[in-house]
Amino acid sequence: MAKLVLFDFRKDFENFLPLTFTRPIADLRIGITRIWEKWLFYDKNAGISFFTAEKYLSKKFPFEHSADSIFVNSTFIPDENLAKAVLNLKQNEGLKTGEEIIAFRSSTQFEKIINNNDYSSLSLAEFQGEVLKINYPWDIFSYNGKVLESDFKNITQNRKSQNLSCSVNVINKENIFVEEGVEINFSTLNAQNGYIYLGRGSVVMEGAVVRGSFALCEYSQLKIGAKIYGPTTIGPYSKVGGEVNNSVIWGYSNKAHDGFLGNSVLGQWCNIGADSNNSNLKNNYDEVKMWNYREEKFIKTGLQFCGLIMADHSKCGINTMFNTGTVVGVNSNIFGSGFPRNFIPSFSWGGAQGFTEYKLEKAFEVAEKVMARRDVEFDNTEKEILSAVFETTKKYRNK
Repeated sequence: MAKLVLFDFRKDFENFLPLTFTRPIADLRIGITRIWEKWLFYDKNAGISFFTAEKYLSKKFPFEHSADSIFVNSTFIPDENLAKAVLNLKQNEGLKTGEEIIAFRSSTQFEKIINNNDYSSLSLAEFQGEVLKINYPWDIFSYNGKVLESDFKNITQNRKSQNLSCSVNVINKENIFVEEGVEINFSTLNAQNGYIYLGRGSVVMEGAVVRGSFALCEYSQLKIGAKIYGPTTIGPYSKVGGEVNNSVIWGYSNKAHDGFLGNSVLGQWCNIGADSNNSNLKNNYDEVKMWNYREEKFIKTGLQFCGLIMADHSKCGINTMFNTGTVVGVNSNIFGSGFPRNFIPSFSWGGAQGFTEYKLEKAFEVAEKVMARRDVEFDNTEKEILSAVFETTKKYRNK
């Protein structure tokens, strides 16, 4: 059986920064699951490994390949038709759509193909069907509804939902799936225009109102009176309150208090302070621009609604205000009055009045305490990744 290797072209990896400073593209969460987990829907016995664009990520996301491996471009989101075509590739065959390669099967030429875009050893065929490809961080919330629906159907296929308490106000029960151990009472679930998935051990507190599509992953919590507009995903072990609209919050991150988050992506181990808000629409209704690391400038998103992109381990204090189209790097701490600038480099400490460098040793101390609260070890691998990000991003902090 062929091993699946999910690989990143460097251009794609750079376009997804700062989210990919700490992970390969395949580990991004969109819909309900991470991209690599989606491939397991179609081949549960497949071994998964990663060919990353940065060597410092390879310890946490190891690369293993056999004499028979299928290499898959991580930016493509699989469905049944695409997965079937990829898994049926023969040796030295490849699949493409237009000028973009989707996948190939090879034992010896993979580095030449990925690093040099040299496809001369492959017999490439055009994929006959629709494909979904993500190219930038804002695609995560833009396509979240479509991918959430696909994940919902894959996860719940031939399974029976747990029953909901009669105290829950439900609209369109057929589009709601409840895993074991869910705690929910005196809340509203409206699945009239989308799907709602409540993961194992999750909690929806009293007075929460949800309009799908929505996914609350395992052991996450919706706080009292939360207002959720879909399509929104809350990853595992997260706590969310206030108002959230069309956003994706990854695992172990909190927005536990009142305040607005819209058209946004939060990485892991993030925390949003009480009464913090982000703008997702410019006052003049213009197209939103966002910082792009590959171009090293602000580029057009094609979106009128676009909020906040925040990478792992970053946090903000109470009453923080984020302007439309703000990008926050890894391990930054934002606080104070006024609007901070809309590109905040990794390891920045400050706010609208200015930033200083967040010292690596202090960042380690906080990360260790935060992760210990969830019984997760801040080990040497995590330290090495953050150290590499700290060095890589110095040039942005000096500007």
